[in-house]
Amino acid sequence: MPALNQEVIQTEFEMEIQARIDAERARLRAEAGLARMREFKKPVERTFTAPERDHVTILFGGLTWKHEEMIKAVFRGSGYRCENIPTPVVADFQAGKEFGNNGQCNPTYFTVGNLVRHLQKLEREGLTRQQIIDNYVFFTAGSCGPCRFGMYEAEYRFALQNAGFDGFRVLLFQQTDGIKAASGEPGLKFSVDFGMGMLNALNLGDVINELVYQIRPFETTKGETDRVIRESVTTLTDTLRDRKRWHIMDASPTWARPWLEKHGKIAGIGCTLGKVAHNLYGHEYIDALHTCRDSIDAIEVDRLRVKPVIKITGEFWAQTTEGDGNFNMFAFLEKEGAQVLVESIATWIAYMMYVAKEGAKARADAQAPHRDPKWYEVKKRLVNEFALFKKTGGLSAGSAMWTYFYHRTIRHMGDTAHRLVPQKELSRLAHPFYHQLARGGEGFMEVGKNVYYTVNHLCHMVLALKPFGCMPSTQSDAVQSGVVSKYKDMIFLPIETSGEGEVNAHSRVQMALAEARAKARAEFESVLSKTGKSLEDLRGYVEDHPHLRRALYKVPHRDGVAGAAAQFAWHVSDLMNQDVAYRRRSREALSAQRVA
Repeated sequence: MPALNQEVIQTEFEMEIQARIDAERARLRAEAGLARMREFKKPVERTFTAPERDHVTILFGGLTWKHEEMIKAVFRGSGYRCENIPTPVVADFQAGKEFGNNGQCNPTYFTVGNLVRHLQKLEREGLTRQQIIDNYVFFTAGSCGPCRFGMYEAEYRFALQNAGFDGFRVLLFQQTDGIKAASGEPGLKFSVDFGMGMLNALNLGDVINELVYQIRPFETTKGETDRVIRESVTTLTDTLRDRKRWHIMDASPTWARPWLEKHGKIAGIGCTLGKVAHNLYGHEYIDALHTCRDSIDAIEVDRLRVKPVIKITGEFWAQTTEGDGNFNMFAFLEKEGAQVLVESIATWIAYMMYVAKEGAKARADAQAPHRDPKWYEVKKRLVNEFALFKKTGGLSAGSAMWTYFYHRTIRHMGDTAHRLVPQKELSRLAHPFYHQLARGGEGFMEVGKNVYYTVNHLCHMVLALKPFGCMPSTQSDAVQSGVVSKYKDMIFLPIETSGEGEVNAHSRVQMALAEARAKARAEFESVLSKTGKSLEDLRGYVEDHPHLRRALYKVPHRDGVAGAAAQFAWHVSDLMNQDVAYRRRSREALSAQRVA
């Protein structure tokens, strides 16, 4: 009994000691000005509801102007008020640093500051802050994982609060919070027409964007490419916005409508399939593509200009934007006499689906319904296989459809843009240096692209653009040194972007371009030597055959040749060798020269 009392007294004593320790710790933290640690809770977002569609404007940005015009047309065609924010400039970067946290990456500062300054512009134009908060929302992408991209949403809210726009709504692609209302119809409703419109908008933006950089360096009339492309974008956006929305009740004969109304589920499935077909194969859409194709094809080009081909890779935003966020790098490269091979958004989407599928395969054993079934337990093994198929089957089908429709858009727009590189091939090429499940930035893609475009002779130089201190820099640049040491003829240049440092970046690119130019020139001279044709001979033949000067004339690819001029020289030489009339005229001219 005394022993029990002693144990109780000792326990009470220990509790008193712990209480005094906690009290002293709290006193010391208070004296040091340290706030008590609290668990983070995501702020409750005021939802965007259906009744607000008529007066709330959706803001978005961050892509090329071609993509943004297409996306805006789809939003407006679906009944939403929508505006794209202008391309970020250095002043936006400074605003992002002023109102945001320290230590963020370059795209964060540019995009956050861009939004803040746009709202400030609206305020200067006469709107009150409350009107801006009530009548505008910002639509952007969300993410998670090791990259600071996962903190974009919190950074937007923090900067907006500091700038005096506390309560401004930021909606994310990946989440339903703020997009769907707590009750009633959501403000942003993902219908079949909206989804298929977005598919067309992204694909058209990608293809048009590549055609600009494919044609403009070789145009014979300066400025014609930009003019025609703007007219073509207007044609396409008008079509995406104004085209009639297909519905099964409107398309069905009068006698079939009562039956369809009675069988609502069948009508719903038929309506969905019909909408998909109309968006992808409707004559309005296809006719618009062909009209733009013919307009672009009429641009006259001179493909015998020798220009190094520079493949762009790196972080998604830095390799996509066309402004101060990447030092206006594309315009600088063209000014320096290079041809830019841009990256498509379609590649990034294909990458995300591939990584999701391969990640599911890697986790299959750990997440299987039956762990380590014996070889004779056929039923359990089939259950495990079916469980994996449910996770990967949809991704495989989605990836195949995405690739098919992207390539279909390319075919309708002249069939000269580059096809998507299979993600499996990029993963295979990168595997000796970088595992496909290592996350951060573009992951294995940046390494795989560098190898793929070099060994297949699709470019003369690879330029990787990424923010200072970004995951692609920290994870892939060290690996790239091993890649470059293995492929001796590779020209790879990583450039880290920030709000400053443009002169230094351009200087580094100029030095690498000198080597790429020499490589392109040597390649072209080698082709002339092998064909036995002079540049004057080639130009004379092209002059006599105007169709060779059309912008969308498809030049066959010859293995081992990267430059457009070298490819074209080979092709023209082949045409000259096959042209009987030309060979006869050449012999006659040679005979006349000998007689003279």
